[in-house]
Amino acid sequence: MKEISFDEFYQLYQNEQLSLVDVREVEEFETLHLEGARNFPLSQLADTYKQLDKDQLYYVICKSGMRSARACQFLAEQGYEVTNVQGGMDALE
Repeated sequence: MKEISFDEFYQLYQNEQLSLVDVREVEEFETLHLEGARNFPLSQLADTYKQLDKDQLYYVICKSGMRSARACQFLAEQGYEVTNVQGGMDALE
């Protein structure tokens, strides 16, 4: 699985238009999220992932990097190109 540190990701995020999937629950996402992120809670991902484009690279983020790692594993198995953001939103605070 591809991974990137939060610091490396954030530098890219500030300079490029990235496709970002936030797999935290809706309440967590509504409290704080990065602009442009799409919310696909891990608990619902098996039902919603087909809304994503297989021709796109997605950076996947959660609170600390654990849920996003699980989401990346699942999405990669479905044929998506994904990169896990290590440290997650905790690294922002």
